[in-house]
Amino acid sequence: MKKRGISRRGRALAGLLLSLLVMLTVACTSEPPRKIGVVYLVHGGFDEYSPESAWNATMQIFGYDPHSTVYRRVIWNPDAWPMLLRFGNAPKERGKYAFEYQRLGGPDPANDLTQLRYRQLREDLESRQDALGVEFVVDYASWITEDPAHHVYPRALYRTGIEGGSDLTYCGSRGDGGVPPDDRWADCDPQRYDTDGTIERLLRAGVEEILFIDMTTSGVRFFKSFDAVNLARQVVADHNDATGSRVGVYWVNDPTDLMTESYPTEPARWTRSLGAPEADRQVPLAGRPNPVSSDPRLAQFHANGIERHFREDAAPAKTGVMLINHATRRGNQAFDPKIDDTVVLNENIKAELLARHPDLAPDNIVGAWMGVKETNPAIKPKPPAFSQSERTRAMRGENLGEAWLYESDEPLPGGEWRFRYWEALAWLKERGVEHIVVAFPQIMVDSVLNMVELPNQIAKEIGWRNWAYVNDLDFDTYPDVGHPFADYWGIWVERECRYDGVTTDCCFEMGGCADGRPYPPPRQTPPGKARDDLDPSLAWDVSDYGHLGYDPAAGPVDPDTPVQQQYRGTWAIWTPPNDDPEIANFLADKVVWFLDQPRSPWAARPLPLVLER
Repeated sequence: MKKRGISRRGRALAGLLLSLLVMLTVACTSEPPRKIGVVYLVHGGFDEYSPESAWNATMQIFGYDPHSTVYRRVIWNPDAWPMLLRFGNAPKERGKYAFEYQRLGGPDPANDLTQLRYRQLREDLESRQDALGVEFVVDYASWITEDPAHHVYPRALYRTGIEGGSDLTYCGSRGDGGVPPDDRWADCDPQRYDTDGTIERLLRAGVEEILFIDMTTSGVRFFKSFDAVNLARQVVADHNDATGSRVGVYWVNDPTDLMTESYPTEPARWTRSLGAPEADRQVPLAGRPNPVSSDPRLAQFHANGIERHFREDAAPAKTGVMLINHATRRGNQAFDPKIDDTVVLNENIKAELLARHPDLAPDNIVGAWMGVKETNPAIKPKPPAFSQSERTRAMRGENLGEAWLYESDEPLPGGEWRFRYWEALAWLKERGVEHIVVAFPQIMVDSVLNMVELPNQIAKEIGWRNWAYVNDLDFDTYPDVGHPFADYWGIWVERECRYDGVTTDCCFEMGGCADGRPYPPPRQTPPGKARDDLDPSLAWDVSDYGHLGYDPAAGPVDPDTPVQQQYRGTWAIWTPPNDDPEIANFLADKVVWFLDQPRSPWAARPLPLVLER
């Protein structure tokens, strides 16, 4: 009798049933993927200038420091709200940004470019999650933001932070841009900060931990990033206490939490507004690198943008590169390694450029910083010590150059990174450089900073006619005039001066005006008072060939050619990485790298600076 075996169809059916059984068993027994929150942290800003945007930005800037005058006397004080834009450096900032945005003829491109990079990062991470066995929940946050929902914790700016204060619900007045009939800002929501922010959304999504990947200033560690990370930790700590959860908040750029461990301990809840700390934890920087900004791959992106503006007819040995950057703030060097991280980034950029172009002269690649306030001994001192500081013409009327190294007593970096920007330009000019490319590697996208502000700072030193594109004007970027240059930089200063007891228009023409009014305008602020931000003596003519190498006593300015020792070469501004998708890939690589790193115990110890728990 012939045996009957299992048919081919039966074997196929059995195999299918077995596969389904295995899949069902795995589904029932395997753990769901870890849910990881990722926050892309950026500096942020506003698309368009308006009194409303200036007011909101000021509140957000000072909202991280509970000891600042603005926090204690303005943010929660309805009587002070309408006066905010009249005091401090607000009038200067209003004049500066009004000019800068007008010169661009439209919105600042920074936010659109940042949003594009955020989407690229989210897509890159999501494409990797199956292989990693995790689920990424990707969001973004800004140190200052146009959209309160993308503040780390917007309710920190809503619920009053001082006893007897009022919740922040201001929507303008006639004096700061409000419009009839009710004299409020159009479409302003008084409850705009009473909303969930980035961290609350991630907690609601059920993430197990939150990773910050930070590009606030090209990834270097900085007090602004620390503000955001530390505030997030306070919010998560409250959530953990209320729910019994164990969510941690980690900062990929500072994986060992150097800044938290190094933060001053006395007085309690110290911030720089209290003056020098009484007790500061001295934590060595050695062995605590920043894995993001120290990666040579990041330097390559900036080198690409510098190369784009080399001049083909300028020999490499006669080409200079100046890397200019903002600093931290006086006092914050007690815990902030921004300058040290920036120097590492600069060194990597220099190494990359020399590797690509061996004929470049190493001494022609230099670093530079802005100006700083100086001490005026005629001002009656009061705590803190820097209350005697004022803007000066020698320091270009600036205050963003406090480039003090970490845990130091205010020294600048040494070597080729030691210069103020006008000193660096003078150095390159004296070395016979024929073309200079200026880069600002702490920023990663175009903004009014590198498109308007920086060109004017450079032009007042070495001239606007030396700009490499002066004969090829760009009416797409600068629709009104085709270039970024103001008649004088300090466009925000008062325009009336007293000359020999007579009040008349100031002279802003290098070499002096034809009617005998001298340049620069004389100081108008009394000597015993800090020089006002709007003092005309702080303005600089953006002249044809610049101030460096020119002595007005030795002869008149020539608008057609450099005279005396003025710079005779050309200059250009580099192009930041902008929409390069490789930046998102680079950032995603850092997030994935961090998944396997040990977790810092300091992440569970938030410093209660803003939210008192």
